[in-house]
Amino acid sequence: MILHLALASDWAHAQASGHYRVSTLGRTLEQEGFIHASADLAQARGVAARYYTTVTEPLLLLHIQEDLLGCPVKHETPTGSDETFPHIYGPIPVTAVTAVTPFQP
Repeated sequence: MILHLALASDWAHAQASGHYRVSTLGRTLEQEGFIHASADLAQARGVAARYYTTVTEPLLLLHIQEDLLGCPVKHETPTGSDETFPHIYGPIPVTAVTAVTPFQP
């Protein structure tokens, strides 16, 4: 299971279009080259604490089934980090999202 923090409005747009294409806060898949994700809840909480503290819109946690994605997932360590994160190299079909829960920091 892969996790991704999503704004409620971005998830609503994905449900209408059939695919989720937001990489991270304010950046699209096309701009970033992949979609940032987390390997577990602790990692997602760390990402939220670093990048989402000023967000006032409801945050959701997308639970993504990797084998339903239909695109590569690479587990990579960003420069300056000691953590490995899953990076999704393509849009996320809404059918690959098996659960959506409100994010609780």
